[in-house]
Amino acid sequence: MYLGYNWLNIIQDYLLPPTCLLCGNTGHNNRDLCLACHQDLPKNNCCCYQCAAIFELPSSAPRLCGRCLSLRPAFDETHAPFMHDGVIRHLVTSLKFRADYKNARLLGQLLAEHLEPAVERPDIILPVPLHKARYRERGFNQSIEIARTVAKELQLPLDLDSCRRQRDTPHQTCLTAKQRRSNMKNAFTIVKPIAAQHVAILDDVMTTGSTAQALAVALKKAGVGRVDVWVCARA
Repeated sequence: MYLGYNWLNIIQDYLLPPTCLLCGNTGHNNRDLCLACHQDLPKNNCCCYQCAAIFELPSSAPRLCGRCLSLRPAFDETHAPFMHDGVIRHLVTSLKFRADYKNARLLGQLLAEHLEPAVERPDIILPVPLHKARYRERGFNQSIEIARTVAKELQLPLDLDSCRRQRDTPHQTCLTAKQRRSNMKNAFTIVKPIAAQHVAILDDVMTTGSTAQALAVALKKAGVGRVDVWVCARA
């Protein structure tokens, strides 16, 4: 992958040099994040390799959490480089509810930085779709905005057309894990054939995994062989 500057980058950096979104200092490595703030991000270094659930104790080898051992999800792997805490929570919340689009670019860059050396490349990236009513209310899909940067950084195609959210599910913030699973059941439908055998679902945050599970079930019923989940943070 070509990592050098092009003329557009040079002009943009000259006129609008990168500035840390968290502290206002000069950005590092052509990003709107300084080195000190980057080092302070709440990293999810020790987690279940299938659902990215956070382990309290470190592990020297990949392992599964108790829930994935007892009831394996429909998705195969989850990559969540950060915990949904502190400044990561601030970046995600400001993007989702205040339309701070610059946060999507930074979150996408950070996610791609984690994924680039660590994952087998999928055929396509599929951002979790919003129901059309929720899209009209919000005016954008934060998962798509993050996915645009990840797709550009990793040079992978985006699929924005094959899947539809067929039910306008209630907000999940105050629901229990069981209620979330019930809420998301049959929420997604595949509306056109997917030729890809390996799909990466992309979302901002994973909490219980119910959204990823529902979408992965729909994709595998449609003939997809492997489904990974890429999220910025794990709650």
